[in-house]
Amino acid sequence: MNEQKKSFYITSPIYYPSDKLHIGHAYTTVAGDAMARYKRLRGYEVRYLTGTDEHGQKIERKAKEAGKTPQQFVDDIVVGIQDLWKKLEITHDDFIRTTEERHKRVVERIFDRLLKQGDIYKGTYEGWYCTPCESFFLERQLVDGNCPDCGRPVELVKEESYFFRMSKYVDRLLQYYEENPSFIQPESRKNEMINNFIKPGLEDLAVSRTTFDWGIKVPGDPKHVIYVWIDALTNYITALGYDTEDDELFRKFWPADVHLVGKEIVRFHTIYWPIMLMALDLPLPKRVFGHGWWLAKEGKMSKSKGNVVDPVKLIDRYGLDALRYFLLREVPFGSDGTFTPEGFIERINFDLANDLGNLLNRTVAMIDKYFGGAVPEYAGAVTEFDAPLAGLASETVAQVEAAMENMEFSVALAAIWQLISRTNKYIDETQPWVLAKDENNRKQLASVMVHLAESLRIVSILLQPFLTHTPRAIWRQLGIAEGELTAWDSTKTFGRIPGGTRVVKGEPLFPRLDAAEEIPYILSTMSGGAAASASAATAGDGAGASGTAAGPASAGTPEQPDTDEIGIDDFAKVELRVAQVLAAEPVKKADKLLKLQLDLGYEQRQVISGIAQYYKPEELVGRKVICVTNLKPVKLRGEMSQGMILAASHGDQLTLATVPDDMPNGAKVK
Repeated sequence: MNEQKKSFYITSPIYYPSDKLHIGHAYTTVAGDAMARYKRLRGYEVRYLTGTDEHGQKIERKAKEAGKTPQQFVDDIVVGIQDLWKKLEITHDDFIRTTEERHKRVVERIFDRLLKQGDIYKGTYEGWYCTPCESFFLERQLVDGNCPDCGRPVELVKEESYFFRMSKYVDRLLQYYEENPSFIQPESRKNEMINNFIKPGLEDLAVSRTTFDWGIKVPGDPKHVIYVWIDALTNYITALGYDTEDDELFRKFWPADVHLVGKEIVRFHTIYWPIMLMALDLPLPKRVFGHGWWLAKEGKMSKSKGNVVDPVKLIDRYGLDALRYFLLREVPFGSDGTFTPEGFIERINFDLANDLGNLLNRTVAMIDKYFGGAVPEYAGAVTEFDAPLAGLASETVAQVEAAMENMEFSVALAAIWQLISRTNKYIDETQPWVLAKDENNRKQLASVMVHLAESLRIVSILLQPFLTHTPRAIWRQLGIAEGELTAWDSTKTFGRIPGGTRVVKGEPLFPRLDAAEEIPYILSTMSGGAAASASAATAGDGAGASGTAAGPASAGTPEQPDTDEIGIDDFAKVELRVAQVLAAEPVKKADKLLKLQLDLGYEQRQVISGIAQYYKPEELVGRKVICVTNLKPVKLRGEMSQGMILAASHGDQLTLATVPDDMPNGAKVK
């Protein structure tokens, strides 16, 4: 139904308003917004839902501590959340609160229906409960006697309770997993759900509490409050008008195309929620994507650790687009990422100021200088470098579209930046300042100006899902109006800017920052002044966290045995794939580093490797190597490195780990 009507329904989790939100919450919502913006650009009718989960014992306790009623307490915090969404320019279509009547009435009817059909029954619960997570756990699920999710102490509770017959639907749920392999993403989350929660035996779930009062009451039995997760999960359909007279939105948009959630609540969305929907005889969501956490040096961000990053302070000082770009580019969506002030400043200086901002400044300045500010007519490929640039622009559009369909935001942005880098290189190749010295080169010079302007136009359109202000700033300087020339499909045709279009000089998109000044500022804005320090991977010639896994090639690290043992689960987190070297060249001003272009079968990546003392660039082209593909990208000597290639070293010798030539690019190494 969705595909026929080109509708797209995406949801963020509904956030628990027990305290002020931080950068981790912003991350999820910005990612959903990028996807919603992309789908709108592609012509879809989009419904983007976000909101707040406002019931539960934790809220009741927090409100009491604050001397407020629970409703007053959540009302105050929700105002701040909605203000943050405005500051992040989130384009949500609805904001649902679980304290709203439109939600509570339907939850009551759903509970009553499940009770009458025998999926819910009354009994007695005795077990462990984590109030901060609002979660029940079995004895075997505890870690050192504490909550396995948050590590806090749990309480032993015994009370009359209603139970949901989860076990009744286990086989059907596993069958759905099997028939819909993309339902849980990343795939590793599915294995976790099966091995940790389903295989050991999925027990019936306690779905009511009697020890507190703040929540939706069980119909006909008001001493029972409906379990907060049963209450919260149904927001995805109550917001669409399910089980009401006005259910047009539900009929149009359900099932959801994707639920975006943090990895800590994947269990609720991929086990409890699908089973609830099965019991209601409703279609299941098409996809649940459990992304990773934003971490600081001390681990997961939390107020108690004093390592929370406030997105508002970053936006106020550096602008919204800088924050949105960093969040969506810094780590692959689905993996954990570490926030460091150094990494944030580097993204602004290298990617936004140097690569993109400088390209726009140079282009507009040269068109103004050589052609009086008027973009010349497009005449196809004139110089030997024109066709390859136009070809890469076309390839980039396809790469971005493929990445966005898989919610690979960092991959999409990396592809766009490859086009930006190639366009900067195009300037060096064509040398317009040399062409301008000879009037006989006027045609070639005109072609260069058009190709620069057109590449920027395409880049600006592709950036629209991610950055909210930059595309329009580029259009203003290129002299093009929002409309046909800025539509997504216009990227499929190179050379659309009309001849005579007048460029307009403007302020730099992203002024370069003084890291020595900005890093202390960012540290000061974090709770308690705590933050991760600079990664060694961003300093010196060494490969560090992204380059080559070998002693002599890793910034002079002494070769020594590693005595720290890891478990198979830790090793399984490392993704190794076969890659073929397409090109290799030295990194400027870095004696040890080579810049490698790798073909992974499904995409191309750049890896900076500290092997220049052992291999000449021409010796590497065509080789099949092993690449660690799920490392956090880093900047090394101004060049982005998106992984690490494996090598063995002994003394002064180093040899790359290779595979046979008939092994396909992208194959997993196990």
